[in-house]
Amino acid sequence: MWTPELSLALALVIPAMGGVFVALLGSRPNLREAATLIAAVLLAFNVAYLVEVAQGHPTLNLATLAPGLHLVFKLEPLGAIFAAVASGLWIVNSLYSIGYMRGNNEKNQTRFYVCFCIAIAGAMGVALSGNLLTMFLFYEVLTLSTYPLVTHKGDAKAKRGGAIYLSILLGTSIGLLLPAVIATHFLAGSTDFVAGGLLAINEITPAISSVLLVLFAFGIGKAALMPVHPWLPNAMVAPTPVSALLHAVAVVKAGVFAMLKVGTYIFGPGLIAITPAADALAWIAGISIVLASVVAMTKDNLKARLAFSTVSQLSYVTLGVMLGSPLAMLGGALQIVMHAWGKITLFMSAGAIYTATGKTEISQMDGLGRYMPWLFIAYTVGALSIIGLPPLGGSWPKLFLLQGAWDSGHGWLMVALIASSILNVAYLLPLSARGFFSPPAEAKLKKQPPMLVILPPVITAAGVIVLFFLIGPLRDYLAPVFLSSNLAAEAAL
Repeated sequence: MWTPELSLALALVIPAMGGVFVALLGSRPNLREAATLIAAVLLAFNVAYLVEVAQGHPTLNLATLAPGLHLVFKLEPLGAIFAAVASGLWIVNSLYSIGYMRGNNEKNQTRFYVCFCIAIAGAMGVALSGNLLTMFLFYEVLTLSTYPLVTHKGDAKAKRGGAIYLSILLGTSIGLLLPAVIATHFLAGSTDFVAGGLLAINEITPAISSVLLVLFAFGIGKAALMPVHPWLPNAMVAPTPVSALLHAVAVVKAGVFAMLKVGTYIFGPGLIAITPAADALAWIAGISIVLASVVAMTKDNLKARLAFSTVSQLSYVTLGVMLGSPLAMLGGALQIVMHAWGKITLFMSAGAIYTATGKTEISQMDGLGRYMPWLFIAYTVGALSIIGLPPLGGSWPKLFLLQGAWDSGHGWLMVALIASSILNVAYLLPLSARGFFSPPAEAKLKKQPPMLVILPPVITAAGVIVLFFLIGPLRDYLAPVFLSSNLAAEAAL
């Protein structure tokens, strides 16, 4: 009999078994890639079922390590939405990966697809975790499984980027996040995610909550809050499908999702609102939003520019958490969804341009929109969504965050959000302008890009339009998480 508990288990089993079949079929590329696509589709259907049953909060105990220490999955709407984003975009990214890896004759493709499957399993574990211990374990699985993807090319530049990637993410996890998890268990006697906030109901003092909040904010290095962000631009040495995985499907989204989940279920909006460090961290998030955008403007390399854009956009979620407002937290949750669809569109566009022309610098891309109009239209739509222009999905998170900043008495942060949108225009749209309006630098493309690198960004660009009109169901699905958590926190405090 099909049950929510079985579906929770399958969320791990499907991508893990996908990796096994990919490895077994490594010598037969067509079957290998078919296994990847089948796993992605099966996972998406399984997660769609989980989205339907999330309100019932089904629980699955994976293992008991010691009394009071459990590896457990507990489904709730926030995790269900993150799982839906990751599993849905895995299908698109898998199609794109086939076109990109073949189109560029990349080596070690079997290893690439196996690591991709393991990374998706890690993302599912983070999404469905029922406590901090489980989330920490799968957070590390995600780090370790993506390291071979970052260093895929195997040259000195890739090895250096991978070393920075691993050292920062493991350093922040072991040095900051793990102590925060241990301290939470010591103070609360548990690491469970609790409506209203585990620490709030255990009457933690503002001083202790400040220390813990700082440990979590910088210990969750995948959220790329400055100054622990350098791993992200250095990871751009990876093939573009990996960049899309890092920025949209799994890694950074796992980081900001973990930040949001800690803010909602470990601290709770009420405790964050009276935690002194929250204001300082909100300042740091606001500065990261603007400063990373300024740095992005200085980058001529397209992937580097998009990487610093992601640093800025991720800080929106951290900002929403630190405001301690249900409306701002809702904006942060929506940012995870909308940014994923918009940013994967931009990275896949960058990879398609590279596949067709070998070009990586924006200054080299004059007139390319005349040869690849659909691709440049898709890029432009994705860019406008990141900027926050209606009727595109990316406009909603900014609206909710602006309202949340005002309602929580942090109106000055509205300046950072507005400045970010203006800077987004300045660093994202020049490629569109060059592509469509500058004279072509060359008579023709190096080669026609495979359809599998053109079609996926067109699909995700259409997605950001559709998401704009789905805001009602998304808001209604997620809002009770933050409203009920806030009510519980107020009762506890």
